[in-house]
Amino acid sequence: MAIMPTQLRELASSLSQLTQSLLELQQLIDDPATDPELRSLAAEEVRTTTESLPLISSQLHSSLIPEHPFASLPCLVELRPGAGGSEAALFAGDLLRMYQGLCKRQALRCSLIKLDDNASSTAGSANEVQEAVLEIDHPRAYDLLRCEAGVHRVQRVPATESKGRTHTSAVSVLVLPSFPEAGNEEIGTADFDDPGSDYYVNPQDVRTDVMRARGAGGQHVNTTDSAVRLTHTPSNTVVAVQDERSQHKNRQKAWRILRSRLAQAKREAREEEKAQLRVSVVGIAKMGRGDKIRTYNWSQQRVTDHRSGITLHQLDNVLEGGPGLDQVMDSVKSWLRERDLEALIADEEAAARNS
Repeated sequence: MAIMPTQLRELASSLSQLTQSLLELQQLIDDPATDPELRSLAAEEVRTTTESLPLISSQLHSSLIPEHPFASLPCLVELRPGAGGSEAALFAGDLLRMYQGLCKRQALRCSLIKLDDNASSTAGSANEVQEAVLEIDHPRAYDLLRCEAGVHRVQRVPATESKGRTHTSAVSVLVLPSFPEAGNEEIGTADFDDPGSDYYVNPQDVRTDVMRARGAGGQHVNTTDSAVRLTHTPSNTVVAVQDERSQHKNRQKAWRILRSRLAQAKREAREEEKAQLRVSVVGIAKMGRGDKIRTYNWSQQRVTDHRSGITLHQLDNVLEGGPGLDQVMDSVKSWLRERDLEALIADEEAAARNS
């Protein structure tokens, strides 16, 4: 969360006072004329003061980093299996339940707005998830979960593997901002109508197709034109939704997903442009959503995040959305803050050279 200028000044003042206090205490300790008891008290005060410095320093660093423009919004979490066939689809279901468990534990309202699964999966009772979109309808959900975007890799023996060999599969996780159907206090209605806004989508660029719903039964399946497919022609982005019996509700869901994908794509394009400039100037690289970010190893009960470097042997706890997942996410957020601070410094240095 962004810190106000008055808080920033208070943090800077506290850090300055602590630093000055440490210098004075160290001088007292180094002075041969200091009473032994006073020297002992000074040494204890140095230890206490030193322990508080990292926290204030971290808060100060965080306050320097501009808040992400989508940070205050709810979010959509998209899961799509990648390499690994049916095993990847099963792991997508595991990750979906992990995020649902996290939301339940933290009392975050969530709902599935799209789920394409194979209910006839033979590998145990779990279904193969071909695509899922989970909406976390809670303020700042995007800021909480944006660290989860990327490729999640699983290493385990599939239920269908007869020779006990470990397979590697992957699932792509996208974290998108979730927008209301019209503007709210944070996203004005004008932003939806402004072609220069991230939230604007020109209706003339979107082709709408309606069709019969397909799936594993239900009275509306193959009987009514309730399924909706939107195609954004300039970017060739396609969203298809058939979860609801009502064509109108499916159209609303499809538009929300489309608007979120396009807004995220616009933001990422700008960030990628800046990242390429930083690489060419000072060599600071950025991990994109196509990078492998985390590995879940069943045989070792291990979860390793490849950005922060954290490793936990608490696989079950993490996959339940428990405190272990919080620990992993917190470590990644610290890593992201460090990268953001490096990028901020690089931008300032580049601007100074060009002025």
